[in-house]
Amino acid sequence: MKTPDFITSIRRKAASPERGDVAQKKFGTFGGVFTPDVLTILGVIMYLRLGWVVGNAGFLGAVLIILMAKAITVCTGLSMSSVTTNIKIGSGGAYSIIAKSLGLEAGGSIGIPFYISQTLSAALYIIGFTEAWVWIFPEHPRIAVASSAWLVLLVITYISAHLAIKVQYFIMAIIGISLLSFFFSPAKPLPDIMTVGRFQDAGFWKVFAIFFPAVTGIMAGANMSGDLKDPRRSIPLGTLGSILVTMIIYIGLAYFLARVATPEELRTNQMIMVDKALWAPAIIAGIMGATLSSALGSMLGAPRILQALAEQKTVPFSRIFGMKTAGNEPRNAIIFTGVVIEAALIFGSLDFLATLITMFFLITYGMINLVVLIEQGMKIISFRPTFRVPYIVPLIGGAGCVIIMFLINPVFSVIALATIVVIYFWLARKGLESDSGDIRGGMFLALAERAAMVANMYPRHQVSWKPDLLIPIEEPKKWAGPLLFIENVTSTSGSVLAFTVTDNGADEAGRDLEELLSPLRKAIAVNHTVINDREFLHGALVVIQTLKASSFRPNILFLTLGGNSEKDYIIKDLIFEAHRNEMGSVVLCQNPRVAFGMQRDVNLWLRDKSPNWNLGMLIALQLQRGWEGRINLVTVSSERKDQERLYDYLQKLSDYARLPAMTEFHVIIDSFEEALKSAPKADINIFGMPFEVPFKFMRESPELTHSSCIFVKDSGYESALV
Repeated sequence: MKTPDFITSIRRKAASPERGDVAQKKFGTFGGVFTPDVLTILGVIMYLRLGWVVGNAGFLGAVLIILMAKAITVCTGLSMSSVTTNIKIGSGGAYSIIAKSLGLEAGGSIGIPFYISQTLSAALYIIGFTEAWVWIFPEHPRIAVASSAWLVLLVITYISAHLAIKVQYFIMAIIGISLLSFFFSPAKPLPDIMTVGRFQDAGFWKVFAIFFPAVTGIMAGANMSGDLKDPRRSIPLGTLGSILVTMIIYIGLAYFLARVATPEELRTNQMIMVDKALWAPAIIAGIMGATLSSALGSMLGAPRILQALAEQKTVPFSRIFGMKTAGNEPRNAIIFTGVVIEAALIFGSLDFLATLITMFFLITYGMINLVVLIEQGMKIISFRPTFRVPYIVPLIGGAGCVIIMFLINPVFSVIALATIVVIYFWLARKGLESDSGDIRGGMFLALAERAAMVANMYPRHQVSWKPDLLIPIEEPKKWAGPLLFIENVTSTSGSVLAFTVTDNGADEAGRDLEELLSPLRKAIAVNHTVINDREFLHGALVVIQTLKASSFRPNILFLTLGGNSEKDYIIKDLIFEAHRNEMGSVVLCQNPRVAFGMQRDVNLWLRDKSPNWNLGMLIALQLQRGWEGRINLVTVSSERKDQERLYDYLQKLSDYARLPAMTEFHVIIDSFEEALKSAPKADINIFGMPFEVPFKFMRESPELTHSSCIFVKDSGYESALV
């Protein structure tokens, strides 16, 4: 039987490799994965910040931080090993993994932050090198040292991509000698080191954020999958081996640091390892070697991520950044990355960069775990890696990344995730096409099957805002006046959830609530309940906190202000708790004589750059819809020169918010007290409520304005402009 031509061709190539194949050296587990991973992990944080971590957290606290950080990288390393034994990842490392699994849009939305983290890592390592250099030569300017190191590394990167690989064994030997020099420190051991620190310089999560870059770098070997002899074997063994070895080294270093130096020394002296070493020059050489090799590795890797992104047209100027030389060097991407690194060196600090890098790496690691979690959960036949991990591994890894992100910096976490979503939809609109398929179609099909089960978990959006009131009622029998106003605010679209708090006579209180609220049931959805608690404030706070987890939770806390100031603290605490739980607040101060007058006109008082106008405007619109009256937008200034600007401001705001055509604008040039007297007459006046609740003015306002008044505080989740 004749052998097929393509098999014959393969046999000939195996027996007589081409010249280019002979020249191409394939790496094994130790040289291709373990060594680059270890060199990236044992870097600037180990030498210059581990002592500070131990000084703040104590030995036991430092071990906890190390183990928590390593737990994330262990799970991610296992997940990455599973993926890389299922598919052949291309250039770009994590970007390639995510793009080939979840599509180019998801890959690009994560790949861009991943590129930034790799770029900033280079700046971080150069800053570490600079601190070591300046410690030896204090007269040398920091920026000059950092820029010189940057320029040298940039030139090396621009000329040759093989230099880091050639010197990696030499650098590892230097690091080994430096560690031995510290482990054999002649310093006198300190007693009682098994303690947890006081975290004097920063809290636990801030310390964790600064340390976390020390355990990143596990993708250095995975990025070389095309240059490995057996990537399916080398990546899992090399990655997990590097994580285990470096974990032992970090815990050992933390132990010896706690033994040879006091917490004060560790916190204030970043060169403590140099001072306590058997031979200080070895530590200096280790710092410089580790930081420069890590920086060089990042400067080699980051441009290749950018080039991979550009190759798939997922970044602007793709044609420029996607270009390569004949020697396969992405030099345009190298130059751009170098400029970004220099900017980070000028404007960034070691701790700031470490925290920023931590957030970006957590996002990337979380997505890698998510990829494995999705592919395992879908049980698709195409996902059959030779290295399998239990379902709990990517779950812990992914959830851990998200939780730690929000514990470190919830605001930045939200911004970062929102940025990823924006990038994703931007890329989706570009209509990117991949040569290889992905699992998105099957993933969305699986999600669609469960859509009915999770429909009530979808968050509300500003577009679908409607007034859903939470009303604490201390004495239902005496609380009847505001019902008409509540009906006007919630009519046709809103709802009411009322409750009272008592530790005696719950059945009677329930009947009183039912009787009080029964007139509202004809127009809106009304629910009520009785909370069993000895203290009204405590019970009300529990309700607010509990409702945050509800799918149909209220979005406005509605309160009334009476003449008794002894219970003002209750209102203040309820407003604070409502804002903390993403609810707006409305406080009604009813005029005892005129109540709501003719129920027609509404004055909405606006202060330039006030944060509380969205909820006030939405309520004004609700009232105007029911009352069929007029909205007056009113603002005050003591400077006549501001009159034209403020009038334009009110007019533009009215246009953007699509207020009724008969809306009137009033710019009063006077003091606020006098403006209250000269303002247009209205049946209700709406004011914004500052952080400190102005109880005195709130009680005086019905007499000053000759109407009932409400004071509003936005939750930040309303918008009158959508």
